[in-house]
Amino acid sequence: MGNTPRLGAGFVNRSALNRRRLLQGAAATTAFAPLLAASGARAQTEFPTPSPATSAAPPTFRSDQIGLLMQALQDAPTHGFKHDEFLPPTLDGLLRSSDPADRLRGAAVLKAQIIAYARAQHGQRVPLSQFPKNWGLHPAAYDGEADFDFALQQDRLPQWLEGLPPPFDRYRGLQASLAQYRKIVAAGGWRPVPDGPALSMGAHGARVAALRARLAAENPLASADAEGLAFDEAVQAEVRTFQHNVGFDPTGVVDKATLAALNIPAENRVAQIEANMERWRWVPRVWPATRIEANIAAEEMDAFQDNALVLEMRAAPGRPDDQTPMLTSAVNSVVFDPPWNVPTSIATKELWPKEHAHPGYLASHGYKVISTGPDGGSRIQQSFGPKSALGKIKFDFPNDYAVYLHDTPSHAAFGRTSRAVSHGCVRLQRPKELADLLFQGDEIWTPEHIQEVIDQGDTVRARLPKSVPIFLMYWTAFLDVKGRTNFRPDVYGWDEQLMGLIAASRNNSWSSDA
Repeated sequence: MGNTPRLGAGFVNRSALNRRRLLQGAAATTAFAPLLAASGARAQTEFPTPSPATSAAPPTFRSDQIGLLMQALQDAPTHGFKHDEFLPPTLDGLLRSSDPADRLRGAAVLKAQIIAYARAQHGQRVPLSQFPKNWGLHPAAYDGEADFDFALQQDRLPQWLEGLPPPFDRYRGLQASLAQYRKIVAAGGWRPVPDGPALSMGAHGARVAALRARLAAENPLASADAEGLAFDEAVQAEVRTFQHNVGFDPTGVVDKATLAALNIPAENRVAQIEANMERWRWVPRVWPATRIEANIAAEEMDAFQDNALVLEMRAAPGRPDDQTPMLTSAVNSVVFDPPWNVPTSIATKELWPKEHAHPGYLASHGYKVISTGPDGGSRIQQSFGPKSALGKIKFDFPNDYAVYLHDTPSHAAFGRTSRAVSHGCVRLQRPKELADLLFQGDEIWTPEHIQEVIDQGDTVRARLPKSVPIFLMYWTAFLDVKGRTNFRPDVYGWDEQLMGLIAASRNNSWSSDA
């Protein structure tokens, strides 16, 4: 995520966090620990399904508390939820009824719905059993009813409600973007720019007029006037901004790829934002100030120290049929001049067919076949060298997917807009800079010594003095350093899959029978 804000990136709202700790006790302070320890392992617990009555005795609410809780449910759409997701149409009538029995039933339903909302804000709309295998980042367990009951007993419902959403600036930025794009949709969205030749400086006519209108619809503050037929410098500047915001090289030319991105409907952008807001509910509520973040969708890697972005580079994650998983772990060692132990699946699908078609292929590319025992089994390993698939550096972190960050002998992919070309690991554009950063201040592993070890050609594993947390994320919508909403293609189809799972969850037992 090379366009991550330098200040506030991953920062926690400290006052909200302190309130959460007061309400939840020590459990809130350990939100990160179980995810890191699991290293991407799938959690075994499922989230309980709320019922209209969550306790034996109906809750007793003051009128001000009812107003506060109802307002929270009414405001839920500002967090990407549907307008009626937690607000049954008859609830208000029950609460206002002159019949005491109806009011008691309304209070029970209100409690059930506010707990459902709290659980949803903690990422529990989709059961973990429905998470695909490669969604290795899971929301922490959360007892919404106990949390709510404690806040009610302490008469701290306002503070509790404030602390429910993810406490990150980047989440709040997406929340603002959601309001902006929903407003665009409500106004009719934008009309597509007609197909045709590339548009650039000097172009003139109806298609340029359509382009101007399209750019102005998404950005009312655009420097280019919505009216006019000429492709001038103002239009070129807006095209470049748009290209930046969708991850293209800012050429200022509306080529075929740029035209296709321009013509993605505004409704699709709303869905992207909602999907990414949901993923923010899965991350630990407290992120380490020093960390590595790789955005699979944006095909970039960022490194932070004390929540400041100190290194960013392009990355090449897995292909759609070799997906890089979402996960959290910690980099614990760096291998210089690493050999590559080829996974059996890659050897079977790619290398053995090449060897059979062209005998000697394995040897000519530095591969050797290693016996795995008396049963006649074998595996393939590629030795370090100029053709080594791992390049000169590999960054190891425990996980259930056997993935890692690494160098590559071929850097051609880093010059492309689309870089999802690996077998699942993440290739880095400038791995030596990351190694230097991870060993910064180390008396032995200085940048010069690291280069000497690489040059000598012997495989050496160097353990980090302190493990550095790493997050492999899938952000297809995020804000850049200038506060502009950025979008990336849903190359794995995970946005669509997630929104489908959320839609299905609305058909089960989240809503009450009010």
